This record gives sequence, C-alpha cells and structure tokens, in this order.
Amino acid sequence: MLTERQLEVVFSVVYEYIQTGEPAGSRTISKKYLRGCSPATIRNEMADLEEMGYFYQPHTSAGRQPTSKAYRLYVDAIMQRRRTAPAETEKWKREIGERKQGIESILTYVSRLLGQATNYVGVAALSALEEVQIQRVSFLRLGGNTVLLLIVLEGGLVHHSNIQLPCELSQDMLDELGRRITTIAEGHSWSEVRDVLFRYVLDGLERVWDTCREAIVQMDALLNRRSSRLFIGGAQHILSLPDFQDIGKFQTVLSLLEQEQALAEMVERYSVKQGVSVTIGDENTEEDMKQLSLVLVPASGQSRRAILGLIGPLRMDYEKSIAILETLAEDLDDMLVQ
Repeated sequence: MLTERQLEVVFSVVYEYIQTGEPAGSRTISKKYLRGCSPATIRNEMADLEEMGYFYQPHTSAGRQPTSKAYRLYVDAIMQRRRTAPAETEKWKREIGERKQGIESILTYVSRLLGQATNYVGVAALSALEEVQIQRVSFLRLGGNTVLLLIVLEGGLVHHSNIQLPCELSQDMLDELGRRITTIAEGHSWSEVRDVLFRYVLDGLERVWDTCREAIVQMDALLNRRSSRLFIGGAQHILSLPDFQDIGKFQTVLSLLEQEQALAEMVERYSVKQGVSVTIGDENTEEDMKQLSLVLVPASGQSRRAILGLIGPLRMDYEKSIAILETLAEDLDDMLVQ
C-alpha cells in the first residue's frame, strides 16, 4: 500500500508529464504541487516509487517519467470522480445529430472528429450483430455454385457477401429460401431464429439440405463477424505530438492501423459492455501497443452496438479523452435506437 504522500507524488508526476512531456523533477513537484514538502523529501519518495515500479529515469540526471503502473493508478483515480466534457462537445453533438446518412456515415464522421479534437487516433466500430433484427434476406445467383447473399438489417444497414454453396440452386429456389428466412426472422433477433431456420430446412427441404444449411451457416458467419466495420480518423494528427517525433514510433502506429481486422478484433476484445475501458501500455498483449493506450466506451441501442475509442500515447490526457468519449457515446445511444 502506498502512503498518502506517495499517492500525491505519483499523481503529480503523471499530471506534470501529461501536461509538459518532460520528466518531472523533485523541485518542480515541490514548487507546483506539494508545497509543504521539500525537494529532498520528494526526491526520496521518488526513489522509493521507482524501486516499486511506478517511475523510471531516462538517464541519471533526469527527472522521473511514469510507467504504465503509475498511469493505471492515475486513471483509476480519475474514474472515481465526476468528469466535465469540454464546452465544444455540445457543438459536436449538434453536428452529429444533423447527419442523416445512417450509422456508418455517423461513425466515420465521429472517428474523424475524435482525432481532430484530441490529436490522437479516433476509432469507432460496429460490433456484435447477433441480436440485430433482419428486415430482408436475398440470394442472387451469380453462376455455378456462387451466390450473392444480401442481408438488410433493422435501420437499413446492409451486409453482403459472395458465398459458395455445395450445389447449384435455381434462382426460384433461392428466392423462396430468401422469402422464408425473411418471414421467419420478422420481429426476432438472429440468435432467436437461427435454430428455427435449421429445423425448417431439415423438415421441409430434405433434398437440398446441405446447400440450404450452408447458406444459413454463411449468414451466421456474416452476422457474427465481430467488429465487422471499423472506422479510423485522425492518424495524421499524432504527428503533432512530441511522443511520435521518433519515426520508429510513428511507423509502429501506422503499421498497427493498416491491420484493420486485427485492430477491429483488439477493439472488440478490450471493450466492455458498459462503462469505460482503459488499457495502458504494458497491459496490452499486442507488442505494437506497448507504448500506446486505448480508451473505449460503448454505445448501445436496441439491436446494435457501437464502440467509440481513442488510441494515443501513454501520456494521453485521460480525463479529457474519457469525458469526450462518454459524452459522444451517450448521444449515439439515442441514434442507435432509432
């Protein structure tokens, strides 16, 4: 357990480093944050905290920089107090509300807005479609065993994929299959109707069981592809941060962003169903994320789930970032219900 003074030293060093990007010395902490403590006392506390894994020195004569362990302590403290979003969020919310092009367009815009507002990388993902309701299913014969599967979801979101069936079906048979699936699925989530559809195929379409079963399996795979859409905005803004003046660090971030599916899976894995998720530096299992932090906030409607997030340096302004994400996610909740 840390003493109260040690906690104050940790919070002061983290805050100072977030604000300035410079290692914090004992004299700075004494002068700006802990005026009742001498630099010598703070220097001794810093040395102890370094041994405990909260700080490190880039070189002998430098001040201390926080480790992931120190940032975690700081973020946990932030989560215990009320946060105030920047005044600009009201303007951003109005701009988002004025966009009527659908949820995918909104998330594209929000990811860019997050990047502009923070100088970090804004991310947004549409996730977990298993509970979505289906409005219409169509199969279009492309030739041979290849079929275009079109699924129109509640709210107008369209998913499509070319699928391979075990044998050829006529367009009439495919039309009938699409109509029956649409009828059975009406008013129910995909997870509720999937088993019903398998029974329908087994009982009523014995002669083409394998083919129709494969069509439903392909639908299931499409609807349960986690984070099937990922939106990224603001990668260029991180160049303005001193943390990424090192070309190696910048290239690491760009390499990470190029791996869209892996990034989508990472966002899905680290997000939580409710509340804020903050993954800091060494807490990330991905090697490319060891010098980065990921902040995620979910926004959920009746059948769809979106995730808003920011990827930034370890010295991210966590309090501001969390407040912005929470405010925008709250507004998205209402849009996802519509």
